[in-house]
Amino acid sequence: MIVGMTYDLRQDYLDDGFSEEQTAEFDRPSTIDAIEQALTRMGHRTRRIGHVRSLVRKLAAGERWDLVFNICEGMFGTGREAQVPALLDAYQIPYTFSGPLILALTLDKAITKRVVRTMGVPTPDFAVVTTPADIAAVDLPFPVFAKPLAEGTGLGIDQTSKIDTREDLAAVCLKLLEKFKQPVLVETFLPGREFTVGVVGSGAAAEAIGTMEVILKPEAQANAYSYVNKENSEELMSYMVPPADLDASCRELALKAWRGLGCLDAGRVDLKMDGSGAVNFLEVNPLAGLHPEHSDLPIICGLVGISFQTLMERIMASACARIR
Repeated sequence: MIVGMTYDLRQDYLDDGFSEEQTAEFDRPSTIDAIEQALTRMGHRTRRIGHVRSLVRKLAAGERWDLVFNICEGMFGTGREAQVPALLDAYQIPYTFSGPLILALTLDKAITKRVVRTMGVPTPDFAVVTTPADIAAVDLPFPVFAKPLAEGTGLGIDQTSKIDTREDLAAVCLKLLEKFKQPVLVETFLPGREFTVGVVGSGAAAEAIGTMEVILKPEAQANAYSYVNKENSEELMSYMVPPADLDASCRELALKAWRGLGCLDAGRVDLKMDGSGAVNFLEVNPLAGLHPEHSDLPIICGLVGISFQTLMERIMASACARIR
């Protein structure tokens, strides 16, 4: 099979003048190399495509592939993760991971929370601040937690994200509105333990393969799995598999959200405990990072004895099952 590879290489955007923080979700060359090596070991022939603009040029030039391994995050707009799948759908080229509807939906954390609530999945109460005038209307008990509505990799999250007063709420929301040019999600702060669950597969075949507890070291930024903590995870974070009963509860909740949303092939569901110890849904990442050592999904796999090669094989098997 000829497998095209779409991705956002961080250095390409740094060369165009974007900052380290703006490119935080994009990939290192070592990630692309690892994915390509895994595909080659399966017997596939790979073709590197690159970002969405490169895909447009290659499609216009008549290039085609049997399947595209897509990890493009995109740079602009709240539908940025959906751009590559939408183009590939238009040309009837199959691809890995979820389609444009799911990728656009799940990038908007508030809409995702509204949808999972209809499934009976618990998630913290929340408000959306779209303009400065909306701040006064936030009616949630303190403390609350504020973050950009449509970012990943902990962008916009730091030690000020946990907020105890209305004055601080206004200051943080105004800062985020100005910096990220998008709405702010404000939700009830959950004080308990934090987890992320790896999921592989689609629909009834989806499996929650493992739960990883996210633990902040004393020197880490407090209260959150923030951008700084993620970028420096080797020094600031530790990860472990929780006890079996808690692991099972996390897996069950994550799989309910994953299947209910219709996510495909592989990804992560982030969870956290409230003050009573009940596990709540925070968000889902249906386009999870795949750096073999640095990204959460491969780290989860490592904790439960699944190799990166096996993870890649399972992703491809799930995607290929949709090819007719």
